[in-house]
Amino acid sequence: MWEWLLPTRAQNMCISSQSDNAAYTSQLSSTVYFLHTTAVKMASGIAVHDDVVHTFDKIRVRLQGADKQEQLKLVLFKISDDGKCIIVDEDKCLKVKDLNGEEDVFRKIVNMMPTDDCRYALYDCSWESKDSPKEDLVFIMWAPEHSTIKKKMKYASSKQYIKAKFQGLKFEWQVNDMSDAKDSSVFIDKLGGRGVVKKLEGKVV
Repeated sequence: MWEWLLPTRAQNMCISSQSDNAAYTSQLSSTVYFLHTTAVKMASGIAVHDDVVHTFDKIRVRLQGADKQEQLKLVLFKISDDGKCIIVDEDKCLKVKDLNGEEDVFRKIVNMMPTDDCRYALYDCSWESKDSPKEDLVFIMWAPEHSTIKKKMKYASSKQYIKAKFQGLKFEWQVNDMSDAKDSSVFIDKLGGRGVVKKLEGKVV
């Protein structure tokens, strides 16, 4: 497949001096590097923007003395219009202060998602087991039935690249049709079920 890029046997036989050997070695190293980076690029197909990683660090780390109301609660990510990069969906973020007085936080989270397009998301979920209160980041793969097959395939095939940047996640919630998001029951099952989860966002389940 790559033979045309490598020095020919005849070229190899023409290497007679030390300088020629050095030049050949340099040429061969450059060729191998090109093949490696090209193969990696072909394998990955899509990049993850640095802002995605910075946002992940921001949502998972709670700095001492930081204003809790300014903490991120939900962040959405999307594939850029040119299809080359996963970026932060700047218009689709929620902070703790945005949920003050909200009767149904889960419904608010769901309503932030597009009904006819795909998204990735990180949700900083507050819940309680019978033993203790917990806060866990949940990775969401949102691919509702009204999004196109092409978009669903693109997001599904690219999910591994964004998840590779989100180390240490315990929970993933995938929505393929709106029945998965009509109420919190499917989501609660992802956290361990009603036998484990006693409260979700302060509400008894």
